[in-house]
Amino acid sequence: MQSVTLYNGIQMPVMGYGTFQITDAALCEKCVSDALEIGYRLFDTAAAYRNEAAIGNAIRHSGISRQELFITTKLWVQDAGYDSTLRAFDRSLHQLGLDNLDLYLIHQPFGDIYGAWRAMERLYQEGAVRAIGVSNFSPERLVDLYMNQEIKPMVNQIEIHPFFQQKNAIQVMQSSQIIPEAWGPLSEAQKHIFQHKVLTSIAQRHGKTTAQVILRWHFQRGVISIPKTIHKERMAENFHIWDFSLTEKEMHAIAGMDIGHSEIIDHRCYATARQLNSIKTHP
Repeated sequence: MQSVTLYNGIQMPVMGYGTFQITDAALCEKCVSDALEIGYRLFDTAAAYRNEAAIGNAIRHSGISRQELFITTKLWVQDAGYDSTLRAFDRSLHQLGLDNLDLYLIHQPFGDIYGAWRAMERLYQEGAVRAIGVSNFSPERLVDLYMNQEIKPMVNQIEIHPFFQQKNAIQVMQSSQIIPEAWGPLSEAQKHIFQHKVLTSIAQRHGKTTAQVILRWHFQRGVISIPKTIHKERMAENFHIWDFSLTEKEMHAIAGMDIGHSEIIDHRCYATARQLNSIKTHP
C-alpha cells in the first residue's frame, strides 16, 4: 500500500477501509478482519458509528502489529468542547482497546469546535495521537479554524467523488499542506455511478471495474479514499488499483461528471446543523 506524508512527517496510507453504517458488531468485526487479511491497514471509524469496540476486537484477534495499522476515529458534536473532548477521546480509546490513536478528527463543523481543537492540540502534544484533523469542514471553516489555533489540521475528510469533486476545497487544503480525504469516494453508489458511460468506457479500456477507475482517480488527484463494502470480493477489488494509470484525457473526462454540489448532505444548511446537533451518542 502506498502512503502520503502528512506535514508533520507521519505516513498515512492512501487507501483505507470505511466502516460507516456497519453497526452490527459481529458483521463489523468480520468485515474488518476480512479487510486486514486482504491487506488494508488504514481503518476509519467514529464515536457516532457505534462500532469502535468491534473494530478493536478485530484488530486484537488479527495478530497484526499495532505499528502496521493506522486507526482513525472522530469526535461527535455532542462532545465538542475542551474537557468533553478529552473525555470522549478516552472513551474511544477504551472502546478500541488501544493505547494511542493515529488520527483524531472533529467529525462535524458544529458545536464548540475551538475548545475541541485546543484539547486535540493537547492530545497531540502529549503523544496520545499522532495526527489531528477535521471532517466536513468547508474551505472558509477550515481556514478560520487554523488561523486562530496553534496547530493546523493535518487532514480534512470531506465528501469527494466524481459527481462532487470539490476542486476549490482541495486547492485550499493543498495550498495549506492539509491532506484531503474522501468519504463516500464511490458516491455511495448513487446516480447509477457504476453504470456511468464515462466510467464504464474507461474501465473497459483498462480491463478494470468502474469502482477501480474511481479509486484510481482519487489517488491521482492526491486524495486519500476510504471505500466501504461488506463484501470481501469487493474489498479485494477496491484494494488493487496500482497496476494501471488514468491518462490526462481520461482524468479530464471524469472531471466533466462534476455537478458541483452534494446530493447526500449539505453542511451549510441550517436543517443539517439542527439535525446533527440533536443526535446523541451517549447519555
